Amino acid sequence: MQVIGVVVADTHENAKLAARKVLVEYEELPAILSILDAINANSFHPNTERCFKKGDVDLCFQSRQCDNVIEGEVRVGGQEHFYLEPQSSVIWTMDGGNEVHMISSTQAPQKHQKYVAHVLASVPSYLLNRPVKITLDRDTDMMITGQRHSFLGKYKVGFTNEGKVLALDLEIYNNGGNSLDLSLPVLERAMFHSDNVYEIPNVRIVGRVCFTNIPSNTAFRGFGGPQGMLITENWIQRIAAELKKSPEEIREINFQGEGSILHYGQQLQHCTLGPLWSELKLSCEFSKARYEVDQFNIQNRWRKRGIAMVPTKFGISFTLKLMNQAGALVHVYTDGTVLVTHGGVEMGQGLHTKVAQVAASAFNIPLSSVFISETSTDKVPNSSPTAASASSDMYGAAVLDACEQIKARMEPIASQQNFSSFAELASACYVARIDLSAHGFYIIPEIDFDWTTGKGNPFRYFTYGAAFAEVEVDTLTGDFHTRVANIFLDLGYSLNPAIDVGQIEGAFIQGLGWVALEELKWGDSAHKWISPGCLYTCGPGNYKIPSINDVPFKFSVSLLKGHPNVKAIHSSKAVGEPPFFLASAVFFAIKDAIIAARAEVGSKEWFPLDNPATPERIRMACLDEITAGIISSDFRAKLSI
Repeated sequence: MQVIGVVVADTHENAKLAARKVLVEYEELPAILSILDAINANSFHPNTERCFKKGDVDLCFQSRQCDNVIEGEVRVGGQEHFYLEPQSSVIWTMDGGNEVHMISSTQAPQKHQKYVAHVLASVPSYLLNRPVKITLDRDTDMMITGQRHSFLGKYKVGFTNEGKVLALDLEIYNNGGNSLDLSLPVLERAMFHSDNVYEIPNVRIVGRVCFTNIPSNTAFRGFGGPQGMLITENWIQRIAAELKKSPEEIREINFQGEGSILHYGQQLQHCTLGPLWSELKLSCEFSKARYEVDQFNIQNRWRKRGIAMVPTKFGISFTLKLMNQAGALVHVYTDGTVLVTHGGVEMGQGLHTKVAQVAASAFNIPLSSVFISETSTDKVPNSSPTAASASSDMYGAAVLDACEQIKARMEPIASQQNFSSFAELASACYVARIDLSAHGFYIIPEIDFDWTTGKGNPFRYFTYGAAFAEVEVDTLTGDFHTRVANIFLDLGYSLNPAIDVGQIEGAFIQGLGWVALEELKWGDSAHKWISPGCLYTCGPGNYKIPSINDVPFKFSVSLLKGHPNVKAIHSSKAVGEPPFFLASAVFFAIKDAIIAARAEVGSKEWFPLDNPATPERIRMACLDEITAGIISSDFRAKLSI
């Protein structure tokens, strides 16, 4: 759906009635709707090709260093944001229209300020000289706003008989839609994360953004990283199938470690992948779980269980250097209370709480004495979007900077006598005409990247994690449930473990939706029952998000202990996006269960399974005498993204 205008009315219902009276005549034109359509038509957004190189991929393949070479494709599905409430904004003018004020559901206040300055969003309010509010209904919101990018990865991988990966040649594409938006940095992060946690001596990754006739896709939790890692874990499992080994064994022998040089030149420091993986393996009793699952599968024909362990490594920083800056404003009042305003947006992730903790700790006062003012561009200008999992790091450090400035001014007064309270000290400073307000600022240091060479240090540090999952699949219906999910994450010295555990749980369930439940259906040549270019899954009736019934029966989250992060505030680590990909453990556990089902009919060869692993895809992958007669050559194409 393309927005062509705005109807302004006195009520929401009248606006909808008026909009229905608008008739639009369209000329039918050839449409490019999928990644494959775009590749075949050579339809790409200009100047979006990117390339990483490490070692010599061609020489590695040609010199026959590799005992085995595999090639294949991985199709990665998109995802609807499906926030609790649809997008909404209210705008009003002041001073005869010279000032425009806006309250909006946004992660990027500075960008909204910029776009309103370009007039478009404020035209009705300006012309009518009265407040105007717009709230999209759910169907419209889903049809016109961007979704997580679908991806296509074409890989060629060389490896030894032991399973050691020697070379990766990867082409990676995302479906940008009809405008570029954030598709290029999303592609770039996918390319940065296309090694996941694996040491690969020879790498070539080429990426392109596809220009298609669908709404413009945009950022979503993980920002392309999960898509890149899911492609990687698919070929890791393919190696395991070729060598008749477990995927976990292939993962372990290819792990990166301290000092590893990544395919874009950054060297790993303070790598905690090894101890993290070991603790998870011990916690979930992996060998015992493998034995029990195998015994269950022997005894049950139509229900199968599967397990998987999957690691992750997520780079923390905006990949565009200029965005790695943050500002904050701190006021100390004579009653001992503190008011903090920062450039980050609170959207339920606990950012305000963590920032308040930083201020309370700096002044050694109770958390109840710290208040957070709403985020506003007239208090903290030029703020970066609240994204990239970096907000607690950046805004916490900016607030600490402001607090330290005020403490330094207060120190001469504080040293003169012992004050009974912070309020007494603040009052004494006021009497002495000490400035008790400060603007704090922070930039993430030691990051830089040059796309002309494809080398540099785009990330300040990495957050590591690993997850174990056990599922049970009904092979006759394709339905499944997650019996166990066990997660370990390295968050350094967590600023707030209660918040962070909640973030991990939420990310995992959201990721579960992406890998196994949420399917976007667009009208195209493979979906003839839907009009071309139309989003069929445009409401909760047609689009399945996770519910309470999808929460694992046994759900455990643990934080790695004893590993402070020297590169972020109070030795903590970012938590927002890194856990999302760990839900892929459920996806690969489903595939493990399907492998057991296929073994019942003597099929032991590798097979593709695209996400989301919907009941249809699971059912048809569980080969048996029922499906044998209905599988057609184009079935996979119809189910693929």
